[in-house]
Amino acid sequence: MATARPKPKVISVTEAAAGRVREIMSSRDDEIIGLRIGVKNGGCAGMSYTMDYATEINPLDEIVEDQGITVLIDPKAVLFLLGTQMDYEVSTLSSGFVFNNPNQTSACGCGESVAITPANQEALQALSAN
Repeated sequence: MATARPKPKVISVTEAAAGRVREIMSSRDDEIIGLRIGVKNGGCAGMSYTMDYATEINPLDEIVEDQGITVLIDPKAVLFLLGTQMDYEVSTLSSGFVFNNPNQTSACGCGESVAITPANQEALQALSAN
């Protein structure tokens, strides 16, 4: 009998990002169950990442548990985010969440939008093999 291989995570979260998410969520009074991440059309490069508080799980959401936080991903964004690592970086002039996305092909000069190609079959197979 064949055994099912574990499903790969669409996105992974660094400890720095998870720590910042926990810090932000702890200051909120409402019932937040996780972080909702997605992509939307717009910006000069074509797409931008979205982040919002999640107060409920939608029936088709992809649910990722990593570093002690819950990330919910809209099913339309899965192929654009597959293999992405979310980090939180602090520098002298700025701080913020950063998406290290293997599907990202370019970004605009201001850093507000990106061009993302959906993951192809080879990328799906490589991720599944890990």
